[in-house]
Amino acid sequence: MMLLSSSYSGGQFPGVSPLGTRPKRSTTVVPRPVVTRATAGGVRNNLEVVGNAGTLQGMDIDELRVIVRKQLQGVELSPSSYDTAWVAMVPVQGSRQSPCFPQCVEWILQNQQEDGSWGHSAGPSGEVNKDILLSTLACVLALNIWNVGQDHIRRGLSFIGRNFSVAIDGQCAAPVGFNITFSGMLRLAIGMGLKFPVMETDIDSIFRLREVEFERDAGGTASARKAFMAYVSEGLGREQDWDHVMAYQRKNGSLFNSPSTTAASAIHSCNDRALDYLVSLTSKLGGPVPAIYPDKVYSQLCMVDTLEKMGISSDFACDIRDILDMTYSCWMQDEEEIMLDMATCAKAFRLLRMHGYDVSSEGMARFAERSSFDDSIHAYLNDTKPLLELYKSSQVHFLEEDFILENIGSWSAKLLKQQLSFNKISKSLMPEVEYALKYPFYATVEVLEHKGNIERFNVNGFQRLKSGYCGSGADKEILALAVNKFHYAQSVYQQELRYLESWVAEFGLDELKFARVIPLQSLLSAVVPLFPCELSDARIAWSQNAILTAVVDDLFDGGGWDDHGEIGFCSSNVEIMFNAVYNTTKRIGAKAALVQKRCVIDHIAEQAEWAAGKHIPATMGEYMSVAEPSFALGPIVPVSAYLLGEELPEEAVRSPEYGRLLGLASAVGRLLNDVMTYEKEMGTGKLNSVVLLQPLAAGGAASRGGGGAPAPAPASVEAARAEVRRAIQASWRDLHGLVFGSGGGSSSSIIPRPCREVFWHTGKVASVFYQEGDGYARKAMRSMANAVILEPLHLQE
Repeated sequence: MMLLSSSYSGGQFPGVSPLGTRPKRSTTVVPRPVVTRATAGGVRNNLEVVGNAGTLQGMDIDELRVIVRKQLQGVELSPSSYDTAWVAMVPVQGSRQSPCFPQCVEWILQNQQEDGSWGHSAGPSGEVNKDILLSTLACVLALNIWNVGQDHIRRGLSFIGRNFSVAIDGQCAAPVGFNITFSGMLRLAIGMGLKFPVMETDIDSIFRLREVEFERDAGGTASARKAFMAYVSEGLGREQDWDHVMAYQRKNGSLFNSPSTTAASAIHSCNDRALDYLVSLTSKLGGPVPAIYPDKVYSQLCMVDTLEKMGISSDFACDIRDILDMTYSCWMQDEEEIMLDMATCAKAFRLLRMHGYDVSSEGMARFAERSSFDDSIHAYLNDTKPLLELYKSSQVHFLEEDFILENIGSWSAKLLKQQLSFNKISKSLMPEVEYALKYPFYATVEVLEHKGNIERFNVNGFQRLKSGYCGSGADKEILALAVNKFHYAQSVYQQELRYLESWVAEFGLDELKFARVIPLQSLLSAVVPLFPCELSDARIAWSQNAILTAVVDDLFDGGGWDDHGEIGFCSSNVEIMFNAVYNTTKRIGAKAALVQKRCVIDHIAEQAEWAAGKHIPATMGEYMSVAEPSFALGPIVPVSAYLLGEELPEEAVRSPEYGRLLGLASAVGRLLNDVMTYEKEMGTGKLNSVVLLQPLAAGGAASRGGGGAPAPAPASVEAARAEVRRAIQASWRDLHGLVFGSGGGSSSSIIPRPCREVFWHTGKVASVFYQEGDGYARKAMRSMANAVILEPLHLQE
């Protein structure tokens, strides 16, 4: 859609009086918001937050960033009282008289709570949970084995007795395998002569739960059940076939990277490699041990993912790059810590690809079939998180026939839907699963996701496997930073909205009754690809050009074209539009020149060119050659790209790569629009791709789309729409590869990465706006714009 003539060179338009360049009327213009990179993070002296991050009220922003960065650089492993106790039970090899790891015994003696327990509360009110009972029983056993800490043992037994009802409460959340591990240790303790102040019937109830666990038909296959029983081996003791268990031993000597399971194997099978693992572990960490080790890669990737989900990853860009460099090195060396763990492998693959690392989907081949999940512990436990990670990773593909990722996406989506239908997904995870299945990652609004993630964020971490609650170690700080940044971003967006409204009034665009002049939704279309606070100039330029292209589109659709012969060169509507286009473009061009250190107005004019012809395309190739530029991204995206803060040299914007990026983003938008507006355009005699792909009517191509042509059969319409959707997917893959893959993500690209990403996010704008119809008319878009720009956060208390 042409807004400027390609012959424009910075002066007046040919044939137009200089008087026509003046604004329509004088108005009070709201000053444009000034946002710099130094203030883009919402830096203020103190936090202003409420809800479950409110305990950090008044803390300095920089201090919070230091805490998060420290945790990000070297994720601190929370001590697991349960696993430490099992390591403490391992005797010196060849002797049962003394502990092999006395430092673990000492840590137990030094870390009993006042109430007699060991472990940490999972909730904010400090309530007793099954994890605390499990840890306390394990510590009591460890001390009793070595005949030390008699007072500690007495107080521990008393605590267990007072809270024994929690152990048999089916409504309380339980660590993985609790009914086996707790009952197994209880039987061992009773065999040692320890007395519990508990009714015999309650103890019998625990043992009945153990039998139920053995008999229940859990998820997965027989292989999954065997793996699970191996994982909770410490609860089986002499009942376990330890030769079978050692089949799960890893190169580092551990079983499942679990200190407790490995310690039990060292006790019962005297395995040298298991003992070596424990020696290495305790020498690195001192007294206590964590619930999982090694777990650094997964923990760091979780933090990176969390920072991205919360919208604050840009504050830690260098640290994230270091983590991903390390992860990439591990990936290329096929290290077990990544490759053997389903969730870690999937998360690593997705994050590496989205950050431009060249990783092959061959690394995901072991998960290509559903059996990889069905035969795992995750299936036995109906564990949704690794399944969700696999589904997300399957969407990050660049090739048309990537059968590995296609297979993963197919079976993981099917299984997630089954879990949803049978209500097997936890309430905390259900919104994320539903969202992922409904919206592909190329059809999401990141800033809206940030808001939802902030509002649902759990600062108490999450339970992972047998024992302990794992978070980032800086959850409250992350939440506080995210809240502060979102509040600041909203204040900037609101300033921009006020400026756009004054700009509309300044040029009289609100007088164009036929036109869609809607600053709020137009600003949303700019926020989606350009949400960082510091990109205010780019957002305003995008929003203004989005409004102007919509106005011109509505004019040529017949909504406001007057008989211009009555007043000379143009109608009053055209005069209003020209004034807005001319003056706004001059202002944007001046700002872009400051960033680029050169005049870019010629390129802006060229990108705004649109020519209406009478030729009716006969093929999709001919159609797309006209349809791509007609989607009118030319006046919007390239102009904003000049205002990203990155120098964009002349050879870059003239390169085939740049043209390809713009063409693919335009193709996505045009084809999405065609699929959703087919019936409307068919009725008004307009041609689009769905119409073009219908079987030729009797009158040939010229009769398509109105003019008395017979209505196509519903089956042929759906077949045509399916073919257009396949073309959309192909464009997405090519665009994804250019932006993130080796084709465009490599150092050989002359287009800066932030600029390439704008084209990716531009396609996302179209995906969001044309999910169900014309985005500008949809209530959902207004609701989304309100949520992002106007409505405050609703934080958990």
